[in-house]
Amino acid sequence: MNSDEGELNDGAMPLIEHLAELRTRLIRSVLAFVVGIVLAFAVAEPILQFLLGPIEETLRGLGDPSPTLQYTSPQEYLFTLFRISMVFGFALAFPVIGAQMWRFVAPGLYRREKSAFLPFLLASPAMFLLGASFAHFVVTPLAMRFFLGFADVSSIFANLLSSTVDGAPGGADVVAVPESEDGVKITFFGKVNESLDITLKFILAFGLCFQLPVLLTLMGKAGLVSAQGLGTVRKYAIVGILVLAALVTPPDVITQVILFTVVYGLYEVSIFLVGRVEAARERELRAQGLWFEDDDGDAGRDDDDATGRVDRDNAAREEEVRAAFTPTDSDDDGTLSEFDSGEGDDADPGMIDDTFPNRREAP
Repeated sequence: MNSDEGELNDGAMPLIEHLAELRTRLIRSVLAFVVGIVLAFAVAEPILQFLLGPIEETLRGLGDPSPTLQYTSPQEYLFTLFRISMVFGFALAFPVIGAQMWRFVAPGLYRREKSAFLPFLLASPAMFLLGASFAHFVVTPLAMRFFLGFADVSSIFANLLSSTVDGAPGGADVVAVPESEDGVKITFFGKVNESLDITLKFILAFGLCFQLPVLLTLMGKAGLVSAQGLGTVRKYAIVGILVLAALVTPPDVITQVILFTVVYGLYEVSIFLVGRVEAARERELRAQGLWFEDDDGDAGRDDDDATGRVDRDNAAREEEVRAAFTPTDSDDDGTLSEFDSGEGDDADPGMIDDTFPNRREAP
């Protein structure tokens, strides 16, 4: 038995047992998700206030003394709270869901595969949280200032607060909207669900962008990419990052430059981490005596080189056999070979074909 097979935690399981195990893990994950939704719904309103914080600060900075968002259908606000509870409920339940996924997959992995995969399972949510925080505290305020800068946000509020009508019944001052001859006033009356939607999109986009080092490092550990290859396609990566920055950010040069700087920095960090992974693999293979270096200075694993040598040897043998059985026009002494000239059948007409022993010559 292969030594690697002994590193498995469990033996081979029938298909029915695998399906039963998968059902158990899925049920536990769904229950954890439901519990997370309930807990998040209990604090959905404070979470909503936190997510809309950048919009509130932007409105106050533009002169709005009382930032207000509206909803235009009776169920809209409830659905908004439920949407928040689903997103943050999944975030609360992710440790349980990730643990259930790991406990289902881990018995089928070798020890070295577990040690390689587990750090990435832990690093992925941490990097997503880092990207989401960057989006909420840096990118969203910049985007809100850019979007809301086109509208006269404070016009109605300033006019309402500065204008009163005297002589109202009871002697009270009545606030009234003054007449205007300057055209239509463009102001902002934001909806709750739309304002929340753009915030969540920024959080999701930057959270996924911050997965770049985790993804490339995992691919480097699997041997799918190399630090040299990533460095070679750096110019194409720059163009791709610029396109990404133009798509996921508002048409604001400052925001696009910030996103490009962050994502390109993550790309360079990925190259560094892949290089570290390759150096660790080289040290391990050298310790096992499986590392080689050819005359050209290229290095690799011994099994890969052995495979290449076998392929070359097989190709050489095939070429020799093909050359041996390929007919030639003439030999070195100028005589045609027996098979080429066809004289072999005419040289001895009475020759008996002894291929089949029971065959006799006809009388």
